[in-house]
Amino acid sequence: RERLSTRVLDLAAPIGKGQRALIVAPPKSGKTILMQNIANAIETNNPEVVLIVLLIDERPEEVTDMMRIVKGEVVASTFDEPPERHVQIAEMVIEKARRLVECGYDVVILLDNITRLARAYNTVQPHSGKILTGGVDANALHKPKRFFGAARNIEQGGSLTIIATALIDTGSRMDEVIFEEFKGTGNMELVLDRRLADRRLFPAIDAVKSGTRKEELLYHPAELEKIYLLRQGLADLTPVDAMNLLLSRLKKTATNAEFLLSMKE
Repeated sequence: RERLSTRVLDLAAPIGKGQRALIVAPPKSGKTILMQNIANAIETNNPEVVLIVLLIDERPEEVTDMMRIVKGEVVASTFDEPPERHVQIAEMVIEKARRLVECGYDVVILLDNITRLARAYNTVQPHSGKILTGGVDANALHKPKRFFGAARNIEQGGSLTIIATALIDTGSRMDEVIFEEFKGTGNMELVLDRRLADRRLFPAIDAVKSGTRKEELLYHPAELEKIYLLRQGLADLTPVDAMNLLLSRLKKTATNAEFLLSMKE
């Protein structure tokens, strides 16, 4: 299942060095497991990359679980800590990552999640007097956006890739406002669907809504033609039918290249 998750991710929304990736996730859609799978895939396929997992306002058992599963550095603050602590560790991690990139390293930050980080900044920031819908201060989202915007690929240097999750459908107006502010700021968006998770179809990725900007730069030209054909085939299906079809075909092949070649048949 772990390999299938990252194979579906590679087909739906491939990730390149220096990307700002946003994983849009409703509650109980399997985002934490997906983040662990991504972390393990990075460690296996790109061992030279410096991996930092940043957990903000998280449950303590999730932190322990992540530390046991992921070999990279795990930096975390739990929900029983004050917002100042959430902000402090986020700024510490981004400054460390910037210094590593300046030294020529490729760095990946897995952030779970950007919504809670924005909530912490909203509490900590001095109030401007202008309040947006949902109780978000007008100045509160500047620093989380700066954090997310730090991802880039440096010419003749390293790269910083940030893969962050954003919460939706939580019932909180503030969370919706935060998501709307970050929507469109990334150059890769992976949308998780609760209906898939309820049917125990993992990864619960909506392959039609997910995608990467300028994905043609990340695929071989021969692969790109097949990817377009695949997207056309999945576009008319519901997310559940699309994922059922994709998983059934992927299980019959060992690699994505083999799967794309078999599409002729």
